[in-house]
Amino acid sequence: MKTTRTTARAPSAQDQYVVDILTVVNGVPQQWRVDTRTTLLEALRDTAGLTGTKRGCDQGACGACTVHVDGNRVLSCLMLAAQADGRTVTTVEGLAGELGLHPLQEAFLRHDAFQCGFCTPGQLMSAACLLREPGRTRSDADIREYMSGNLCRCGAYDNIVAAIRDVAAQQAEDGA
Repeated sequence: MKTTRTTARAPSAQDQYVVDILTVVNGVPQQWRVDTRTTLLEALRDTAGLTGTKRGCDQGACGACTVHVDGNRVLSCLMLAAQADGRTVTTVEGLAGELGLHPLQEAFLRHDAFQCGFCTPGQLMSAACLLREPGRTRSDADIREYMSGNLCRCGAYDNIVAAIRDVAAQQAEDGA
């Protein structure tokens, strides 16, 4: 009797490094098929088409790629897309509500807290996390320390701090 021997098909090099991810981005469920080496930044920009998150240094040194993952600020150039599986991601496109701009976005406009605007998405996302953290003094020194991971090559730091201080004061007044 002749025996037939079968072997499992070896994964191709192309399929070997691909994963399916289910995540929620800006309130919308997303399913991505990405290379395991793909960063969250690349997936957001290239797969989801959300280009508000900027690629600055690709080394986690500038903060331009800051997003929120489960409410925490994350440098998306340092996080693999596969790590976002089952998690909630918010980008600058999701910061504003249905009724208009987020208070930080309005304050950045009022205080002229940007020049070229390249760093602005990351600045806004970091500032939003700062304002949600309980127990912060929100003094200028505290704001500068918290925002120190976000670089602005145009030098709009004073205006950025003023915008954040303005929103923090409004929140304190409103009892938020």
